[in-house]
Amino acid sequence: MTVSYTLKVADAKFGGFSKLLFRWKGSIYKLIYREFVVFCLLYSFISVIYRCVLNIEQQEMFERLARHCNKFAKLIPMSFVLGFYVTQAFQRWWGQYTSFPLPDNLMMVVSGNVHGTDERGRLLRRTLMRYANLSSVLILRSISTRVRKRFPTLEDIVEAGFMTAEELKKLNHLYSDFNKYWMPLAWFANLASHARKEGRVKDDIALRLLMDELNNYRSKCSMLFHYDWISIPLVYTQVVTVAVYSFFTFCLIGRQFVKPEKPEEKVVDLYVPIFTLLEFFFYAGWLKVGELIINPFGEDDDDFETNQLIDRNIQVSMLAVDDMHQNLPPLEKDKYWVDKGPSYPLATMKPVFMGSTHDMRILEDDNEESVPTPKTQMLAINVWPTTHKVKKQKSKSLQQSCLCCRSTCKGERFRHDQPSKTFQSPQQQQTMTIQHVCQEKLLGSPETTGPANLDP
Repeated sequence: MTVSYTLKVADAKFGGFSKLLFRWKGSIYKLIYREFVVFCLLYSFISVIYRCVLNIEQQEMFERLARHCNKFAKLIPMSFVLGFYVTQAFQRWWGQYTSFPLPDNLMMVVSGNVHGTDERGRLLRRTLMRYANLSSVLILRSISTRVRKRFPTLEDIVEAGFMTAEELKKLNHLYSDFNKYWMPLAWFANLASHARKEGRVKDDIALRLLMDELNNYRSKCSMLFHYDWISIPLVYTQVVTVAVYSFFTFCLIGRQFVKPEKPEEKVVDLYVPIFTLLEFFFYAGWLKVGELIINPFGEDDDDFETNQLIDRNIQVSMLAVDDMHQNLPPLEKDKYWVDKGPSYPLATMKPVFMGSTHDMRILEDDNEESVPTPKTQMLAINVWPTTHKVKKQKSKSLQQSCLCCRSTCKGERFRHDQPSKTFQSPQQQQTMTIQHVCQEKLLGSPETTGPANLDP
């Protein structure tokens, strides 16, 4: 059965994944413990021969061989080869899962568009869904070892109730060299056409909806068959396998604790290659993951529960089109007929998210600094209808309204009232004249001369 640990990792906490390391079913230990034991025994055997059997000259020759193997074994791109292979295998595994034919959409369309509460209408709906489930059983029987063991012959499918004896004769009568999983779906299409002629299907739009959902269901069955037919190229699987096994074959010799090449070098003889064993655990486990997910229709711990899915699909589809057809609960006013929203206890009430800038506060100084300084002199233009504004100070109102100069209007007006005692150039006089005209227009506008803006 598929190993599920979703509840154990619902909350991220200290040592959350560490609790999963002690599981055996579906674990990496169960997958590679045989290879791990063989690797340890071979390493120990070579180490004992080097230390106890070989003479001095043979030990020197073995040491040179060990250094050579350790030097060139690092050139094998293990991470790249394994990483790309497992990525492709995982994408293939997920595609097979999403291609599994589920009758949920089809049974909803059949229940809502094939009408009739009499025995004939009930028979039509149940037969249509039985044909759909029969097609999935036939395709899963050809790709899944579990389903094949459950239904070794077509007579077992008849005994299980997915097909009648007459339908089996029809299936065997049509000769074809290829898989005939599509025949029940052809029966489905013809039976839906008969239901349209009888008036059980009200219009052509409903019939078209039935055909569309049938084609979607058929495409998923076909995709599962093609996934089983077209595999990841064998050459790539061979490259990955040869790379892993050759790498650790060289490690059996190259990772031995031998005497250093130079006498002054000091090497720690640990007898047990801890880091080499960890490397074997990671790389061999990576290869086993690819081997596990490349075909999820086997009998591994994490393979798809195809038999359970078959039982679920036939039960749910029959309930939807038979027991639940036109079997509606009485209409009643819901709890929120008057209350417009759900109520929660005050202890569990949490603020509703309104956006990241909902509680943002903008200061007046920041707002003024964010206004860019115009490079050219412009006159203020009022685009809003004329209304009475709130009473404000005249100097502050003029300071916010006047855009032709950055200085305050109050200071500028005072500067115009006092006669200039210093010499001004013609350019400065022209600038002062423009500013004076702008202030007169602002002071003479209806918005600024209204009674709400007069000083008391």
